[in-house]
Amino acid sequence: MPQVKIIAKNFMDMVASLTAIKLDKLYNNVFICEAILRSLPPLAKKYVLQFLFTDEPVPAKDIKEWVLADGVSKHGVAIDRLIQLRIFTETVVTVDRKKETCYSLNPTFQKNLQKHIISGGVLPREPMNSNNAIKLPSLQELETYALQQWECFLLQLINSGQGEKLTGISSSMMKVFQRGLLSQRDRDGPRLTESGFQFLLMDTNAQLWYIIREYISNAEERDVDPADLISFLLELSFHVTGEAYNLNTLTDVQRTTLKDLADLGLVKLQQGRKDSWFIPTKLATNLSVSLADSSVRKEGYVMMETNFRMYAYSTSKLQCEILRLFARIEYQLPNLIACAITKESLYNAFDNGITSEQIITFLQQNSHPRCADRVPSIPENVTDQIRLWESDLKRIEMTQAHFYDEFPSKDVFDGACNFTRQLGGLLWEDSKRMRLVVKSEVHNQMREYLHTHSK
Repeated sequence: MPQVKIIAKNFMDMVASLTAIKLDKLYNNVFICEAILRSLPPLAKKYVLQFLFTDEPVPAKDIKEWVLADGVSKHGVAIDRLIQLRIFTETVVTVDRKKETCYSLNPTFQKNLQKHIISGGVLPREPMNSNNAIKLPSLQELETYALQQWECFLLQLINSGQGEKLTGISSSMMKVFQRGLLSQRDRDGPRLTESGFQFLLMDTNAQLWYIIREYISNAEERDVDPADLISFLLELSFHVTGEAYNLNTLTDVQRTTLKDLADLGLVKLQQGRKDSWFIPTKLATNLSVSLADSSVRKEGYVMMETNFRMYAYSTSKLQCEILRLFARIEYQLPNLIACAITKESLYNAFDNGITSEQIITFLQQNSHPRCADRVPSIPENVTDQIRLWESDLKRIEMTQAHFYDEFPSKDVFDGACNFTRQLGGLLWEDSKRMRLVVKSEVHNQMREYLHTHSK
């Protein structure tokens, strides 16, 4: 079976992967420095603040003394994270003929964080005056808009798997999808890949991080500096949800980025008589928060019975289509979807690259509140059977091989068996009839061995 191929990273993982030059460029922005500080583990934050007004390198052994005995592992994690982000610079100095490791704060990061803490910072743009804008949506309306945009985007992905063409999606976003979620064949519309089907069963927050990560990864193909893009996205997280910001304060690249983000529901674009503006949603203002912190459990809607029947209390077309990926929809009422998990529906899911563990995790994460409190939330006979049906497909494993027989002598046969066994390429042997099967990878070596020892 295919393994999980897509991983959701948060912003700080992407920042840590940047080159030293691009990291230093990022740290010239005071808000980036604050966002980085927010993302750090608690102990790492403490170290940064203790180093903030210290100009001399601090020996590693002195820092370790600040930690209690039971916090040594957390200390190691904090130091590793600070080094990955180039917040800490590691140097080796000689003291009394002994070499000591010392740490100092990145001077660019230190200078800007000092400035931000002492005098505060001003965003590159201020909210528009209320009298200059038309009626702004309420926070509830904005949240509804973001959810609708996200569901619309996912529905289009699902429909593309049925051969329909994607509409209303920018070319830059299409490239993001084609990097792993969609495949394009000549004269055919885009199709969902195995990773695409796996993506649909991920929780919303993980899906968002995957899209943002891929969007940043192919920024250079659009002649956009990834560091500038990360900087702008992190700046967005310091804007106020529901406030309007003038589009004229943005560069052309930033305006193009906002149009792409509007497709996903991160911002809402509005047009007035004279000005245009954007309104950040919660999805945008939470971008700098780590994946673990922002992953709040949503209320589930699925009730699973021991007879493999499933009831989903939902009016969402998206949730119905997601259930259809691994279950058979039997009927649908205005607020209820009745379906069943069958061997055939699961085989179809497995063929599309979805694994049993992903299906079980999805059911557990989306179980109805009345079921979520039970242990287990999904009946054990259901989870066991889902795993068993997947294991049915693993009973036979295809391996390219070569068959050998008619050996000139027993000694040559035994020597060939020992030779291929040492190479790890022996699949089967029949000592009585002097026959064996070896992996294709060792075929050439086997031929050379036989050519040498058969004379």
